[in-house]
Amino acid sequence: MKHILLLWGLLLMATAQAQTDSTSAFNQLFGRDTTLRTKDQQLKLNMDATYDRPFLTANKMPVSVGGYLEANTQYMQTDGITEGLSFQMRRMTLFLASSINRRIKFLSEIEFEDGTKEINIEFAALDIELHPLVNLRGGIIMNPIGSFNQNHDGPKWEFIDRPLSSITIIPSTWSNVGFGLYGKKYTRDWVWAYEAYLTNGFDDQIIANNQNRTFLPATKANRNRFEESFNGVPLVTLKSAIKRRRIGEIGISWMGGVYNKFQSDGLTLDKRRRVDVWALDFNTTLPMGTYINGELVWASIDVPSTYTQQFGRMQQGGWVDIVQPLVRKRMLGWNKAVVNAALRVERVDYNVGTFAETGDPIRDDIWAIVPGISFRPSPTTVIRGNYRYHWQTDLLGNPPARTAGFQFGFSTYF
Repeated sequence: MKHILLLWGLLLMATAQAQTDSTSAFNQLFGRDTTLRTKDQQLKLNMDATYDRPFLTANKMPVSVGGYLEANTQYMQTDGITEGLSFQMRRMTLFLASSINRRIKFLSEIEFEDGTKEINIEFAALDIELHPLVNLRGGIIMNPIGSFNQNHDGPKWEFIDRPLSSITIIPSTWSNVGFGLYGKKYTRDWVWAYEAYLTNGFDDQIIANNQNRTFLPATKANRNRFEESFNGVPLVTLKSAIKRRRIGEIGISWMGGVYNKFQSDGLTLDKRRRVDVWALDFNTTLPMGTYINGELVWASIDVPSTYTQQFGRMQQGGWVDIVQPLVRKRMLGWNKAVVNAALRVERVDYNVGTFAETGDPIRDDIWAIVPGISFRPSPTTVIRGNYRYHWQTDLLGNPPARTAGFQFGFSTYF
């Protein structure tokens, strides 16, 4: 661990006098409108978020470095009960990238969560371009399911908490070892892209966990997935997205595979049980500057009949963010400062279905509304305040537990 930190320190010192080489993904909304005003500017998709980040580069140095930080404080209470004011160091992420050749690139992303409670390699992959439509990628890959999993950097969002369905149904950030292909096709004001990967996948912790429900993120506790498959069957992830200049982007994706150990030493233990996740994502900017971004997700899990009905066979959820710039001008010495109003509406249902005995709906769901306001002194830094209100209904549909409170924090690239 000390050697890793020393390496990063030396790289940062070497680039202290460097210039920022960046085309920010959110320049369109929060800064220079490079996407819409330059006719020949290539359109950016959610899949481009991996490389569409600020990096520091020094002259003749083959390696670029960067990262982001996010921290906050919050005061929350549930049904009138509170634990008081808390300060949180959500995460610090470090990027290390290199252009090995004109068409060979390497990028890594290392994340430190909650101080150093968790240290994860979220991305460490080599990209080889054979043709704009055929690029090879191998290593630790962020599975392209939905939009948030790849486009999760804190400074890009006006909200302190990540979307519920993107972290509890899609277990963002969800990375696995594997390889595959991706490519793009540009035609005037259109761009179409695809991604296709084979990776290691889920294990039976998605049902055998301490959550007492079907919970896909439980697989992330299995560190062995970065060195071997749990059952020898690869997880397949496919995505296709299309974008029209001045209209927006829409993407559809699927991720599926076998999650249980169905055989051992040639002996059959169980049938092959699948988990399949589908997602639909979209974003657009309206003529008055309003930015709308959203994601819908569905998951189907083949749960053994020996498990009770509290383990969901079907899950679904989604979220919509609406961000409206209120003021865009020079403020407090910053030339391109922006004040935004924001609203998120989200829902997640961990158990879609009805009880076999009564026919009544099974609940276990959450609704949330999060209004907020943010100040961006520059496109790469956001200071944000949110009011979060959500209500959670248990399996039997009892009156929901209501949670509300204020959150204030910041996130910045560096």
